[in-house]
Amino acid sequence: MAADGYARVTGGLGCAVATSGPGATNLITGICSSYYDSVPVLYLTGQVATFRSKGDTGVRQIGFQETDTVEMCRTVTKYAVLVTDPYRILYELQKAVAIARSGRPGPVLVDVPDDLQRMDIDPAKLIRYQAAEIPAPPAIPAETIEACVAALRSAHRPVLIYGWGVHLAGAEDEARALARMLHVPVAMTWAALDLLPAADPLAIGGFGTHGVRHANFAVQNADLILAIGSRLDTKATGTPPTTFARGAKIIMCDIDPTELGKFVRLGVQLHLGIAANAKALLHALLRRAKQEAWPEPTAWLAMIDDWKRRYPVCLPSYAREKKVNPYWLVQKLSEALDENEIIFSDTGCALAWMMQGYAFKAGQRFYHAFNNTPMGYALPGAIGAAFARPGKRIICIGGDGSLQMNIQELATVIHHRLPIKVILLNNHGHSMVQQTQEMWLGGNYYATSVEGGLASPDFVAVAQAYGFPATSVDLNADLPAKIAAMLATDGPFFLNIEVDRQHRVTPQVKFGRPNEDADPLLERPEFLANMVVAPLPVSLGK
Repeated sequence: MAADGYARVTGGLGCAVATSGPGATNLITGICSSYYDSVPVLYLTGQVATFRSKGDTGVRQIGFQETDTVEMCRTVTKYAVLVTDPYRILYELQKAVAIARSGRPGPVLVDVPDDLQRMDIDPAKLIRYQAAEIPAPPAIPAETIEACVAALRSAHRPVLIYGWGVHLAGAEDEARALARMLHVPVAMTWAALDLLPAADPLAIGGFGTHGVRHANFAVQNADLILAIGSRLDTKATGTPPTTFARGAKIIMCDIDPTELGKFVRLGVQLHLGIAANAKALLHALLRRAKQEAWPEPTAWLAMIDDWKRRYPVCLPSYAREKKVNPYWLVQKLSEALDENEIIFSDTGCALAWMMQGYAFKAGQRFYHAFNNTPMGYALPGAIGAAFARPGKRIICIGGDGSLQMNIQELATVIHHRLPIKVILLNNHGHSMVQQTQEMWLGGNYYATSVEGGLASPDFVAVAQAYGFPATSVDLNADLPAKIAAMLATDGPFFLNIEVDRQHRVTPQVKFGRPNEDADPLLERPEFLANMVVAPLPVSLGK
């Protein structure tokens, strides 16, 4: 996971090394994170000596800790190979790195038996990998660009959707420039929420099953969706996918043609599918769009602004609560952090609260393993980022359940004196799972609360035992001062924030419901005035 975080922050190649058996299998969650988010990482694993290999004997294991790592990882890597010839090690390393970085990036794995690792060889005899010259991708046809322009020109309620692929392509500047040239509002997947500052009038925010209301209302009532660098997964589209952007033409650009083809099976008709690098399409659209004037859709933008005002993420009443409200916390944190911060988040409610309530500033970057979203990612990911950007302050946010998964890495932070600020949103339970248990299982919190059998240690004492300066806060009123003190402290710091256990992710679309039904699961009194109890009409005028 640290190698994955390193690669995300640098935009280059990460690398991790592990031994055979449990060392290799411990990599798999991180490998999946790299694979699903298209992050290039080279994973090197040891294997038992060739003369101890089980081969085709049919037994489970001959060599100690022997595990067929290549077969276990084949479906979550772009390339996985067991080296059997010591003179092909350079070949396989060069080939693996080339594959990891080409096309749609991703992880690769090279498994090297112990006896081959120890062999004396003549480097002059090493076989080298001669990559076939990869032809430049064909230019996007002019008629495709014209079709995009025609759709944009005729739209009254257009929405641009930007995804992680914009970051992967290094096309952030082009993405912002296109939106501003066309005056089109931008909805972003969670992996791309940092593309536009929250204060930008074109920034809608995050949409989907855990998106904010105004973003879902905009997407669901658009008459044109131009999605670039997003595979439009089910978290984005809601269930069933046929209810997504119900009255819109959908144009989708993805570097992977199979991501376009999946919609046929799902029963979704794309107006236009474009298999291309996000940067290539954005560059072509910018060049073409400069040739004409683009009127601002003032009525559409005004309607979105009205939704923003009517359905705020952080209600005024949250500030008046005595105990820490997570949305108020996120608002105070976003006010306190500087431009150009690097932020890592773990999964669960901590991630959802950040994605719904955090107001991004220019230059800030936010990282998470978005499509695998494992508990325990944030701390090692932040460690990788700290090595990628020596001396740079890294913000690491997570819940108490997630931190327990890799809590031992607090020792790594202290050993290397990494300037990582660990912010623990501690509600003494797995509240995202509890929310599911409330929806479907009568609110029986088996294995997700202290009462249901979940252990909850004294995290401040644990952090101090590792060597962290650490403190705790449990009142809304104390948040600004505690956050400021943390940020003013050099080096690592651990801030335990006691979040009221009742708080949930609101809004969240219930399973099987379309995204326009983004009303709160918990109908607390402060929400009743802000609820939308019926889908909005498709036709909203010009």
